Amino acid sequence: MINFDLCFRHSPLFAAIVDEIYVCRNINMIWRKYLGLPGTTDAVSYPLEALFNWQNDAALVNQITQVIQNGAVISDRPISLSRLQPEQDYAGSAVLQGMLSAWRIKQADDTRQYALLVFTETAEYSRAVNKLNQLQKTHELILNAVGEGIYGVDAQGNTTFVNEAATQILGWRTEDVIGKSLHDIHHHSYPDGRLYPSGECPIYRAFTDGEIHRGDDEFFWRTDGTPVPVEYTSTPIRENGELKGAVVVYRDITERRKNEQQRKAAYLEIKTLKEQLERERDYLRDEINITANFGEIIGESQALKRTLAQIEAVAKTSASVLILGESGVGKEMIARAIHTNSFRADKPLVKVNCASIPKALFESEFFGHVRGSFTGAHRDRIGRLHLATGGTLFLDEVGEIPLDLQGKLLRALQEQEFERVGDDKTIKVDVRIVAATNRDLKAEVEAGRFRMDLYYRLSIFPVEVPPLRERIEDIGPLAMQFLKNICQEFGRDPLKLTRQQLDQLSSYSWPGNIRELKNIIERAVILTKGQKLRLDLAMPEHIHRDSPVNQLSTRLTEKVQLLTDADFHEQEKMNMIAVLKSTNWRISGTDGAAELLGIKPSTLAYRMKVYRINKSDYL
Repeated sequence: MINFDLCFRHSPLFAAIVDEIYVCRNINMIWRKYLGLPGTTDAVSYPLEALFNWQNDAALVNQITQVIQNGAVISDRPISLSRLQPEQDYAGSAVLQGMLSAWRIKQADDTRQYALLVFTETAEYSRAVNKLNQLQKTHELILNAVGEGIYGVDAQGNTTFVNEAATQILGWRTEDVIGKSLHDIHHHSYPDGRLYPSGECPIYRAFTDGEIHRGDDEFFWRTDGTPVPVEYTSTPIRENGELKGAVVVYRDITERRKNEQQRKAAYLEIKTLKEQLERERDYLRDEINITANFGEIIGESQALKRTLAQIEAVAKTSASVLILGESGVGKEMIARAIHTNSFRADKPLVKVNCASIPKALFESEFFGHVRGSFTGAHRDRIGRLHLATGGTLFLDEVGEIPLDLQGKLLRALQEQEFERVGDDKTIKVDVRIVAATNRDLKAEVEAGRFRMDLYYRLSIFPVEVPPLRERIEDIGPLAMQFLKNICQEFGRDPLKLTRQQLDQLSSYSWPGNIRELKNIIERAVILTKGQKLRLDLAMPEHIHRDSPVNQLSTRLTEKVQLLTDADFHEQEKMNMIAVLKSTNWRISGTDGAAELLGIKPSTLAYRMKVYRINKSDYL
């Protein structure tokens, strides 16, 4: 116990050792001086009640009893010291006020338990700290040892002192380690089983080179043979300039390592979420642009109402939807309407234009990749399928996916799980699929260009979007909405469509559908210099030659009698009745009335409803 005795004897704090019958068996030098006792190292037998002005404080007696019997700790208890020679001045005060702390200790070769009392003078606390900083590192470590494991070792590496925290961390009892090699007990091997020679031990090196050694990535061994990650400091002890050993202070960093791993995992999760948010931000910008350009679905035609009824029926379900229709009819608007009216509306709608994805990047685009998985993969990437989890994945132009890649997509859609390129971790997702195409997928399946199983996976609920030529009543409202939006976008004063221009738009077949209508309105606004919309400059050339407006102009030139709007519609009605009678009221099919009139059967049926033409009225 040379090291402990040395620290105890010369500590700048008041220290005493008390046995179970409350008799002081040892008092350090500074307390002896205060009491006026001889400054020797001899053991004493000094009554506890003579140390303090406690006035039969039963609570203090009980606390010291708990320290000795149960290992309790007294921390910073206010108390004042007694004086053996009050007439002798000490630090300018007859009685010292301060804080008392106490710990249970056991001395070598002694089975009895003792209490180590440490008194800190409150007024002189700063002075004591300054003195402690000037003493050997050993004193500082002992002062801060509560809660940390402390070992004292001599110059041969044998254990001379161990505190209770050390026994709690590693499980080694005091009698197991005192007088034995500290390194052989719990620092003998690496976690992988390799021998750790004592000659390489930084703890032992402290009392050979006289330097303080620290370790923050090593392991000590428990009594049960399991390793404990620790950080430690080995500080040499000197007496009269001679190295006598070292004090080792260490702490279990298992929790810290766990926290570090959690922080790393949290960082990776934050990084992944950041990338996902960035991608969602980009999609949101696209959504805003699309909404600004197209607005909500506009129209009151019967054909559109049928489509909207289908949307309403399927939106609240989780069924996959296949949107069919010509290019430019607004299939993406239909997909957005399905998503908006579903239970997934608060989650992202992620669009994939299958026609624009290079074959080599298909898997990366859909499933994502990890850094270094292929040339050019400089960082991790989240795939579109992962980005859409919880929401809707819109596969636009789905018929353009190469046949050899359709199987990989089918598996991911069926299993709702996939692996990123270069990664073996399976990612599970919850995604609703809405696909769109202007191809005849049934014909593609029959031709062997599209997988039948993928077709049936996508087409649980098909929705057909009518072309604009079958929505003649919707052309005017659409054109006026486009005109309003485009004028606002260009910062122009509002322009208007005339009745004559609306008739001209309604008479065109619109092979490019709504997209073509928007483009023509935008082109007309650009070409307009004054307040009159120059639609005539924006329409295709053949429209000007064959349009009803030009035909009317020709009739005016030839001085043909003009027809009123009522006369015109009456003639149209009579012509329709004549054709229907000639076909025995057969509307569709070969040589049907619709074919003879050059219009769709649905268009003829709608006009019959408008003109109130009923077969029963003409039989």
